[in-house]
Amino acid sequence: MDLDLRKLRYFVAVAQELHFGRAAERLHIAQPVLSRQIRSLEDDLGAEVFDRGRRGTLLTPAGEQLLEDALPLLASAQALMRGVKSAAQGTQSLTIGFMPGITVTPAMVAFTAHHPDVNVSLLRTTWDDQVEVLLDGRADVSIVRLPIDRNGLQLRPLFREPRVVMVPAGHSLAGRTSVSIRELAAEHLLQDPNAVPEWRDIALELRGGRRPEVPVIHQVEEKLELVAAGAGICVIPLSTASFYTRPDVIPLRVEDVGPNEVALAWVAARRSRLIHDFAQAAAETLARPHTEEPQLSSD
Repeated sequence: MDLDLRKLRYFVAVAQELHFGRAAERLHIAQPVLSRQIRSLEDDLGAEVFDRGRRGTLLTPAGEQLLEDALPLLASAQALMRGVKSAAQGTQSLTIGFMPGITVTPAMVAFTAHHPDVNVSLLRTTWDDQVEVLLDGRADVSIVRLPIDRNGLQLRPLFREPRVVMVPAGHSLAGRTSVSIRELAAEHLLQDPNAVPEWRDIALELRGGRRPEVPVIHQVEEKLELVAAGAGICVIPLSTASFYTRPDVIPLRVEDVGPNEVALAWVAARRSRLIHDFAQAAAETLARPHTEEPQLSSD
């Protein structure tokens, strides 16, 4: 049996959405067409991948296994197509994903010194898509901020850096040199509380276990706009805070919050020499301790 990659992409969309209607919209196809393709895939595999019951659409054990294996397979297929096209044009290419605030230049310079004929391009990522760009083949390798879903990925640690809390310039804590998580527990956190477990645990304790509402925010710029407007606070890596310096928000050192870990990630099934060489260049040029402190108010 030959596995149809198109059906596999359809399956991944439904598995990630756990809703046929939303997956169909995402794929820009009609829902009945999507349902027929999934049924056809199940016939090909000889196994049901979704449990379509009263609780909604859920993955079966076979579906969970298929999702784990499908993501790196689709990424490898996409990388194969790009590689063939590059070879046909007489060039090689490498696409590097990176998160805001992370400087990739030293690694690129070191890499291109050994591979001057490789066409290197950069792809800016976010918290939401830093893994997705690897799994769908948009990037060959990416500098990511942990934690991430590591399934199907190979990781190489690079460095750790402090995280700071961003507060509006007029905030009562803005003149402090540092704050504790407990002092921030009553504030509205403008991000998923699981991203700051130190805050989450104390805040839930103080609020009787009630999980605060979390807005859907995809960009750092959106968070900082809301912080400046007094809508809440956010905890971000120091380099990100330094990159987005603005007069109406203040970075403060947080005494009892862990650092952010930065790593290089790529699909484990990839065996590209270019990925290996860039990983080595990144380890040699980016893997260093970050000890800089944010510019704090002296008032």
